[in-house]
Amino acid sequence: MPLSKIAGIGYYVPANVFTNKDLEKYMDTNDEWIQERTGIKERRYADRLGETTTTMGVEAAKIAIERAGITPLDIDFIIFATICPDYYFPGCGVLLQRAMKMKEIGALDVRNQCSGFVYALSVADQFIRSGMYKNILVVGSEKHSFGLDFSTRGRNVSVIFGDGAGAVVLQPAAKEGQGILSTHLHSDGESAEILAMYNPGTHANHWLPEKLADFDDKEIGELFISHAMIDKAQLFPNMDGPAVFKKAVVKFPEVITEALMKNGLTPADLKMLIPHQANLRIAQFVQQKLKLNDDQVYNNIQKFGNTTAASIPIALCEAWEQGKIKEGDLVCLAAFGSGFTWASALIRW
Repeated sequence: MPLSKIAGIGYYVPANVFTNKDLEKYMDTNDEWIQERTGIKERRYADRLGETTTTMGVEAAKIAIERAGITPLDIDFIIFATICPDYYFPGCGVLLQRAMKMKEIGALDVRNQCSGFVYALSVADQFIRSGMYKNILVVGSEKHSFGLDFSTRGRNVSVIFGDGAGAVVLQPAAKEGQGILSTHLHSDGESAEILAMYNPGTHANHWLPEKLADFDDKEIGELFISHAMIDKAQLFPNMDGPAVFKKAVVKFPEVITEALMKNGLTPADLKMLIPHQANLRIAQFVQQKLKLNDDQVYNNIQKFGNTTAASIPIALCEAWEQGKIKEGDLVCLAAFGSGFTWASALIRW
């Protein structure tokens, strides 16, 4: 069977720009502190009521579908990656299908956080290779801003994340050797709570012992959501930044090297590495580790922040639009995030 190729790509980011200076109104932080730790200068926030994870995904999908030279009615499967769904259930895949007036096709929702887009791409790749589908829409979209703690208490997490969406259309490749050469997926749940949003959830008493200390005995395992959780600010994401950084700088280069070795290639063969935009310092470390030059790595976290599942398709689309990726170029996508999960995809454009 032929390889699968990216036939169309698009992205959407909200119009609302929030600089590091803007965040000083809500928390004890400053531009120098944020840039030194993350490389981020600004990020986009969706309209509070006018935009959702799904609506942003729709906008990115429209562009990808048009560039693929097809219509929404030609799409025969949807894979939607997000950690910020419009509803706890159902997932965003069916909401996008409804909004775009598609046929009664399958819709799969992927919850692999920062690695979500690469995981989704890998699943789509297998469906194309098997011949089951011909036009698969893969979307990564996030509206983080609605669920962040905009106070000094939450600044270590909240300064990092932004909103946006990216999408691609996957089709069978017409040329031999063109398309997704291989994908590589990994996970290690041993330290899952290091980067997690615990509530709302059904974890009951299966927390790390130190987290249980935050609850009264009567609260543990009794309620899906409670006033106590709100009062104690337990409805926000939690992250041990240094621990995540330490793991990421090991697994990022490993999974990139794995993809290259699988295909008998080296870092020198790469035209472009598109890393998940987690932290500019992580990307710089990976670049140095693999001995890549500045022209071989594309970063846009400076202006968009970390948009988790959306970050790779947004960056990939920007790089392509700027002429940094052309037909025949070797491109690697790589991500690491909560779970922990990490993944890579090697593509001959």
